[in-house]
Amino acid sequence: MNQHEESPECLKEISFGQSLSIFVVTMSWLLLTILYWHAEPLIPLLTAAVFTGLMLMSFGMTWAQVESALIRGVQSSVMPAILLVLIGILIATWMMSGTVPTLLVYGTSWFQPQWFAFSALVLTCLVSVCVGSSITTVGTFGVALVGMASSMGLNPALVAGAVVSGACFGDKMSPLSDTTNFASAVAKVNMTAHIRNMTWTTVPAFLITSAAFLIFGHTTNQDVMQLTDMKAAMESAYHIHPMALLPLAIVLIAAILRVPIILTMLLGISSGLIVTGLVQTNWSATNWMQVMLHGYQSNITNEAIAAIVNRGGVMSMMWSITLIATAFAFGGLLQHGGVITALFKKIIAPIKRKESMVVSTGLSAIGVNLFTGEQYMSILLPGQMFQAEYERRGIPALTLSRTLEDCGTLVNPLIPWGVSGALMTAALGMSVLEYAPYAFFLLISPLCTFAFALLPGLKTRTLNNSN
Repeated sequence: MNQHEESPECLKEISFGQSLSIFVVTMSWLLLTILYWHAEPLIPLLTAAVFTGLMLMSFGMTWAQVESALIRGVQSSVMPAILLVLIGILIATWMMSGTVPTLLVYGTSWFQPQWFAFSALVLTCLVSVCVGSSITTVGTFGVALVGMASSMGLNPALVAGAVVSGACFGDKMSPLSDTTNFASAVAKVNMTAHIRNMTWTTVPAFLITSAAFLIFGHTTNQDVMQLTDMKAAMESAYHIHPMALLPLAIVLIAAILRVPIILTMLLGISSGLIVTGLVQTNWSATNWMQVMLHGYQSNITNEAIAAIVNRGGVMSMMWSITLIATAFAFGGLLQHGGVITALFKKIIAPIKRKESMVVSTGLSAIGVNLFTGEQYMSILLPGQMFQAEYERRGIPALTLSRTLEDCGTLVNPLIPWGVSGALMTAALGMSVLEYAPYAFFLLISPLCTFAFALLPGLKTRTLNNSN
C-alpha cells in the first residue's frame, strides 16, 4: 500500500463548499434536536459526529484519517473528565463534612433575600477574581448560593445566572485565569495590558448586568418561614461550626497561590474528609468511599433541604463526562479534519474593512464554540487565523485578544455541549438552557465587543488605539 495514503496525518484538504456543507448539516441537526425538540445533547452530538465522519469520507478521506481525527479529539477530553470526577467527589465530600450546609446557614444571615441575586453576582465576582477559575467558584460558592435560593423560595435559575455571570467575570479579568493568560499569549500581548484593555467592554457589560439583577432579581416573595425551617433542618442534621469552612478556605488559598487545579481539588477533598471526622465525628473510611462514589445521602426529612445536600459523587458526573468526550470527538473531526480551517480561510479573504475584521473574529470564536464546544479552541483557532491579518492591517493585537475573550471564553458556558456548560450543569444541577437566559454578563459582553467595532467613536479606540 501507498504509505502516503496510510498515514492518518496526511489529510486530504477539503474545499470551502465541502466544509460549509458539513457546517450546515451538523448545525441544523443540533439546533433542531436540542433547541426545537428539546432533546438532551448527547445523542444529537453523537449523531452529528457520525454525519461528519461519513461526509469527510465521502469527500475523499480514508477511515484511518477520520479515526485519527476522532481519537485526537477524544484525547483532549481527558483533563475535563478528570476535573469532573474531582468536582463530583468534592461536592459529595463537602456535603458530608458540613462545609456547604454551614455556608448555607451562615449565608442566610449575610444576605438580604430581596437583593439575593445581585449579592450572588458580586460575591462570585470577588471570589472568581481571587481564584481565577469560574469552575472552582461555581463548584463551591455557586452550589451553596443556588441551594440557598431554592430554600428561600427564589428562582434558582435566576441565581444560577448571577453565579455564572459573576464567576465568568472573574475568570475573564483575573491574572490567575488560564484563559486570560492563554488569550494574551495567543495574541502575543502583555497580560496586564490585555486585562486593562478588556475593561472597555467588560465594565459596560458588568454595569448593565448589575442593573438587570437589581431590577429583575429584586423580590419580596421570598419564603422567610421556609428559610427558618431550612436553618433548623441543617442545624439538626449537622454540627454547624466555623471549622467546617476550613476546606473552602484551603481551596481559595490554593487557588490564589496558583496551585494547579487538580492539586487544589485534591486539597479540598482531603480537608473535607478531615473535617468530616473532626467536626461531624464520622471516621468511617467505608462510608467515605461510598459517599465519594455515589454521592451524599442525608437523613434530613425536609425535602427542599434534602434536594440540596443529597448530591455529588463520581457516578453523578458520568453523563457529563460522556457528553464532553462525545463533544470533543465531534470537535476533533472538525478541527483535525480541516473543516474549520477551510471555513476560516474563505471568511478572512474577502474582508476589507477593519471593523468587519473584528466582528468576523468574534463570530468565528462563537462559531468554534458552537462547532467544537471547546473554549480553548475558540481562542486558539481564530487567534491563529486572524493574527497576521490584524498585524498587516494595523489593528492592535490587544483588540484581537479582547475579542477572543469576549466571544470565546464567555460564550462557552452558554453552549449545552460546551465544556464549561457541561461542568456548570454538573455542579449546579440544572441545564444550560435553564440558566442561560439569566446569564446576562455572558450574553451582553459579545454585543459590547461588536458595538466597539461598529459604533462611531467607540471603534476609534478598538481599531487605532493599542493602549
